[in-house]
Amino acid sequence: MCGIAGIFEASAAREIDQRLLRQMTNTLAHRGPDGEGYFTAPGVGLGHRRLAIIDVAHGQQPMLSDDRSVALTFNGQIYNYMELMRELEKAGFKFRTKSDTEVILHAWRQWGINCVEHFRGMFAFAIYDRSKDLIFLARDRFGKKPLYYSITSNNCLVFASELKALLTVPNISRRLDPVAVDQYFAFGYVPEPRSIYDGIYKLAPAHTLEMGRNGLPPTPRRYWRLFSKSTGCDEHEAARELMARLDEAVRIRLMSEVPLGAFLSGGVDSSGIVASMARQTDSSVKTFALGFQNDPQSELPHARRIARLYATDHHESSVSVAPLTAYQRQARIFDEPFADSSSIPTLEISRLAREKITVALSGDAGDEIFGGYRRYRWHAITDRVRRTFPSNVRQNVFGTLAAVYPKLDWAPQWLRAKTTFSEIAASSADGYFRSVCRTSDNIRERLYSQGTLKDIEGCHPAELIATAMNEANSDDPLTCAQYADLATYLPGDILTKVDRASMAVSLEVRVPMLDHDLVEWAVGLPSDFKLRGKEGKYLLKRALEPYIPAENLYRRKRGFATSLANEFRHDTSGMLRSALTGDMIADSGIFDMTTVRRILDSHESGMRDNSQALWTLLMFSGFLSAVHSGSSSAHFDLP
Repeated sequence: MCGIAGIFEASAAREIDQRLLRQMTNTLAHRGPDGEGYFTAPGVGLGHRRLAIIDVAHGQQPMLSDDRSVALTFNGQIYNYMELMRELEKAGFKFRTKSDTEVILHAWRQWGINCVEHFRGMFAFAIYDRSKDLIFLARDRFGKKPLYYSITSNNCLVFASELKALLTVPNISRRLDPVAVDQYFAFGYVPEPRSIYDGIYKLAPAHTLEMGRNGLPPTPRRYWRLFSKSTGCDEHEAARELMARLDEAVRIRLMSEVPLGAFLSGGVDSSGIVASMARQTDSSVKTFALGFQNDPQSELPHARRIARLYATDHHESSVSVAPLTAYQRQARIFDEPFADSSSIPTLEISRLAREKITVALSGDAGDEIFGGYRRYRWHAITDRVRRTFPSNVRQNVFGTLAAVYPKLDWAPQWLRAKTTFSEIAASSADGYFRSVCRTSDNIRERLYSQGTLKDIEGCHPAELIATAMNEANSDDPLTCAQYADLATYLPGDILTKVDRASMAVSLEVRVPMLDHDLVEWAVGLPSDFKLRGKEGKYLLKRALEPYIPAENLYRRKRGFATSLANEFRHDTSGMLRSALTGDMIADSGIFDMTTVRRILDSHESGMRDNSQALWTLLMFSGFLSAVHSGSSSAHFDLP
């Protein structure tokens, strides 16, 4: 795993600023502590920070073709590179190394822009081709590896693995994008292709970008779409096929010349990955588990059960997580406001694992692929109700009930019907948006200043969910919800969280569940193979029954998160109130400060649970103070 950066001038006559290229690249040293490299030519520069995993001795980058006409800087792993190497050798290419980097280099010369369609893996890379006088950027199908870019005012393309590298560029935009701000408060992250800054973008998953010196502006091109195709097999055959595909996805991710292990929570997904690893390796699998001090529902006993069953080399730690003291550190890791509080324990387990290994396998994406989230069941139920009533009836009846029913955050679950009525009254896409929304429309409308409301007029975050659901091209509510998550939540939240937290400590994380061959097969499973009654991930659990104890498969799901509500109510230091009502937030001009204080007051009184909204505000405050106000900083130091 690595960090990449680069500059491409619109005119080859203009030399790049080599000092700037080094400065951009050095901000990514945490992603690649094993070395650095640079390539420059008239009007172009590529930088690379290396975390050596495969072909440790000969895989240095940027890598050049034999005639030096093509240069590549690459972040990621291509798992089918040996297969592609054999195919390219038959086509006449000679290999000097045994690295997947050189496979990409020759694949470009063989297939051009279509080379990405041949790769099975996670990647973000840039290729400069002197003969074609262009630069080519690419990102993997699901967005496991990040890639930011911008076109500066003097028509120069700059790009990098993380936003912090672009913030060293003197003439780049540092104006906050108001639409991105609203998307952040709605989702807890800034979805692709926007970044928090106007004019800086994320190359979206499954997209490429090409820029030449012909005067035409670069336009992202999508090279892959996920479509649902029926698997056409019975439950027993599907379970057997699932295990075969999962085992293959794990097997090809075991290649490494450095120590390798796995995160182990004791849940369905991580247990399944560890079981597959143990059955396919001769040595004891290194596993890592994290617990929280004074937690009566600790997951450590569940992880130990799997560790004993497969005789893993098990390592665990119990930590005390203090979100109020961690928020500025988290802001520096993510560069953008990022409100998933589970990023804190993700960083801690990455620290623990990095003491022993350089590569970890995780069970991420099992919920999105196999239907594990409880919200999927609720969305399917409410969608059935929606289809029972005409839209005008739903809006009039349930919309009225939602308007008059009190918001009872303190009451038992069965009395909290306001959200239910609101979701039924809405369209399917709007209803699902409300189930994933962190800060409701009602709160956001009151939270923003009049200037911000004017800036975002005509734009609504729910449009992203509606677009994804339309693209799913399905009448099945579960399929549509999964597709929306794969397009938004997975790349914007889950994969971003794991990438930044793990790479902050120079740890590579691989995600077998996101093997695109496995995903293409899994999305075609019948819905009742994923969600059956109250049981999510039904088929995955059935497939794992021979390998995982029932106590692990069928226990109540717990998120890898932190508890915020009580900590915010008992903040005797006043840190939260100071951060949210101080000059940094007030002077931004984004917020109505009276509303900010009311949200604080109602949470502290116990009448409302505003912890999500408060954490989202706190992380935005951390971004303003730790990143935005010091955006010219060229260095990243993790406390």
